[in-house]
Amino acid sequence: MKLLSRLLGRPEVIIDFIFKEGLLYINVKNIGARAAYKISIRFNKRFFGVEGTKEISSMALFKNIEFMPPQKEIITFLDVSSSYFRRKEPEKISAELIYFDSKKRKYVEKIKHDLSIYRDIGYILPQSSG
Repeated sequence: MKLLSRLLGRPEVIIDFIFKEGLLYINVKNIGARAAYKISIRFNKRFFGVEGTKEISSMALFKNIEFMPPQKEIITFLDVSSSYFRRKEPEKISAELIYFDSKKRKYVEKIKHDLSIYRDIGYILPQSSG
């Protein structure tokens, strides 16, 4: 079905968590063939990042993205993974994405993530020079 929708040329917006070298990021991307409009993302749980100082789940980024062309992505920093897990932030997070195409057709996607898969991944901290 998803392959067919891509061939038919519709937007398809996803949200993903990225683990890279001990850092966690959130990626919003339109993997579809057409632009998406008025994207909003609601999480099932509140969660905090940047050493616990910022409520990531309520950022303006997730309230309304007016326009996202095909293959466009927005990546935002979540937290250092060790800090996120030490604070016992939610590991199982669901997101509901609502968006529209240029003909005002509405799409709803539900994506579940389990961040615990990143808990035990080893990484090497870069050494500072000097």
